[in-house]
Formats: sequence, structure tokens, C-alpha cells
Amino acid sequence: MAKTSKIVKNERRKAIVAKHAQRRAELKAVIARPTTPEDERAAAVRELNRQPRDASATRVRNRDAADGRPRGYLRKFGVSRVKLRDLAHAGYLPGVHKSSW
Repeated sequence: MAKTSKIVKNERRKAIVAKHAQRRAELKAVIARPTTPEDERAAAVRELNRQPRDASATRVRNRDAADGRPRGYLRKFGVSRVKLRDLAHAGYLPGVHKSSW
């Protein structure tokens, strides 16, 4: 089980990312557009740099939905490898079964 403070901090980051997502996308589009004048591009870069660091989506950490474990996260199931194994053995994941060869 991860520390509660880390889980809460990650949830706060998700909220900040969602709040700033639209404006960040607009600024990045202005910066990437080849027809944008240099002064407008520089202003967009300055505004993007003024936004909070946690507004970037790369600051959000994928965590296990059950216990918050940050490592071994599997996107398809939304849980870590440890929890996936427990759920699969208990029969809670339809179509998933232990492989053998």
C-alpha cells in the first residue's frame, strides 16, 4: 500500500492537469504552427512556462486503483502486476487465466 500522501498528491496533480489542459493545447498549437510570427511564438512559450509545473500531463503517475502501488502498473486493467495476479487467481477477471506450457 502506497503512502496516502502520495496518492492524494497524484490526485491533486490530475485535477491541475485537467484544469490547464485546454489552454496548454492551444499554446502548444501556436508554438508548433509554422506560420506563427516569432513574437507571438515567444509570448506563447513564456505563457506556457508561467503555468504550474504540475499542469503537465507527464507529472501524473499511473497508480494501482486498489492500493496505489506506483510500479508494475498495467494500463489495460488499471492495476499493478501484483493485484492483477490476485484478481486473476480469484476469478474476478473474465477471460484471464493462468498460462501453462
